[in-house]
Amino acid sequence: METETAAPTLRVMSLHALVYCERLFYLEEVEELRVADEAVWEGRRLHVELDEPADVVEMTLESQALGLRGRMDAVRRRSGALYPIEHKRGRCRRGPGEIPAAWPTDVVQAAAYAMLLEEHTGAEVEEARVRYHKDNVTVRVPITDGERALVASYVARARYLTTTTERPPVTDDERKCVRCSLAPVCLPEEARFAEATGPETSPEHPSAPTPVRLYPPDTERRSLHVVSHGARVGRSGDCFQVVDRDAGRTRVGVREVSDIVLHGHAQITTQALRLCAAEEIPVHFVTASGAHVGMFAMGPGGVQRRIRQYRGLTDDGFTLSLARRLILAKVEMQLRHLLRSSRKEAALRELIAGTIDLMRGCLRRAAHATTREELMGQEGNAARAYFQAIARLVSPDAGEAFLPNGRSRRPPEDRFNALLSFGYALLYRDVLSAIQRVGLEPAFGVLHQPRSAAFPLALDLTELFRVPVVDMAVLGAVNRRTFHAERDFTVTGRQVWLSDEGRRAMLEVYERRKHEEYRHDALGFSLSYARMMELEVRLLEKEWSGEGGLFARFRIR
Repeated sequence: METETAAPTLRVMSLHALVYCERLFYLEEVEELRVADEAVWEGRRLHVELDEPADVVEMTLESQALGLRGRMDAVRRRSGALYPIEHKRGRCRRGPGEIPAAWPTDVVQAAAYAMLLEEHTGAEVEEARVRYHKDNVTVRVPITDGERALVASYVARARYLTTTTERPPVTDDERKCVRCSLAPVCLPEEARFAEATGPETSPEHPSAPTPVRLYPPDTERRSLHVVSHGARVGRSGDCFQVVDRDAGRTRVGVREVSDIVLHGHAQITTQALRLCAAEEIPVHFVTASGAHVGMFAMGPGGVQRRIRQYRGLTDDGFTLSLARRLILAKVEMQLRHLLRSSRKEAALRELIAGTIDLMRGCLRRAAHATTREELMGQEGNAARAYFQAIARLVSPDAGEAFLPNGRSRRPPEDRFNALLSFGYALLYRDVLSAIQRVGLEPAFGVLHQPRSAAFPLALDLTELFRVPVVDMAVLGAVNRRTFHAERDFTVTGRQVWLSDEGRRAMLEVYERRKHEEYRHDALGFSLSYARMMELEVRLLEKEWSGEGGLFARFRIR
């Protein structure tokens, strides 16, 4: 005889999110996306610091009948009857006549805890209380049949949402989004902007709305690169400890690190890997030349996001339109880079005029390409012309050693190409990390095909950032004579590689560029390129969620 498995119980806190915004509930409870911002940390600190003179503190209860589980902040007894108390760091709601009242979200949460307490004790709970610390006010919440029915209705709604892969729409109440910790993941303003404007509308257009900036301008954490041969990353409490035989020991706090990159034969201990797993910090293994070998990361997650991705990829026409956007963005930025770099020199502009005309033709033909092969063909033609013209942009003061001869890869045959290859490898790793954070499947792309160990989706998205993050940074560094032709490179026959000193110098150039801020064309506010990488992945994910229109609209000016 088969037995039916009971459905998992819901967190009482999840009902708080559901009452506030169904999309917030779905992102947190179904897609398991949670972001601990300053408000969340303050709330956690409040609960740790509570000095509650309660009969019972932090009682944890679960009920299959109610379908709920939760931990109450405190339980007290009055006239022989028990009642739960919820602590909130914010202000209470002001009712008619400015009488303190509980917010609807807190009413449902307090009632749910009261129902759990009723089932646990077998005695009716007539009220719950909510303590608002910013107002220093305690509000009583009567527990009637109406509150119990309200909790049951929200439990039923929550059950339904956990069975669907369709993400609820953005809330109509924009005020709720301003203080929501998941705004950088949900992107509500971007969704509203995309819905209110067409794909070609810019922020300067009279009909374009002005999106409220909810997306952080830069990442708070930084990549930890370990370059020295034999260096080891270990763990010391809540810190990573890097042991380098030349540089000694360096401690880095876990909350300062976005990812760890081990170059060449650098090592990491199992204790440090466990800390990375607990804090969801990916670890990348790359060769001394920068080629990506593999990565250690938490489980795949994002099942609903991947289902939507797979479903979207079955539409060949839609997939081609996304691939076209990528190629148009890349070629247009290459073209703008050449125009921008030659605008003050008439002689230089004349030298590359033929290249500019050729690339404009590739751009026009790519816009009307009907197959992926046509797109890749036009991209290849534009790229060959672009890299031939790059040599004209290198300053004579940089020296002949840094003049490239087109684009050479695997292996690079000149110093300029060695810098580009290393930079592109760093970019690929950052984009792959962004894809992993968003929860998409990197093995399935819209443009590149799985013909190597590299992930196609990561290759797709690097196309958006090659010019602004790597090409422009390398050209600028070469023209500023940042690199030394002998010290920073190793030449073996036709092959040119970066030395240890050269890798360190290029890492500094790349990381500094990655955290420079630039104004996003479509949204009208500035972001670091590191943030923009994650933003573009999230905008791509929105294409498969019915909220598309903004992906790959970023351009350099």
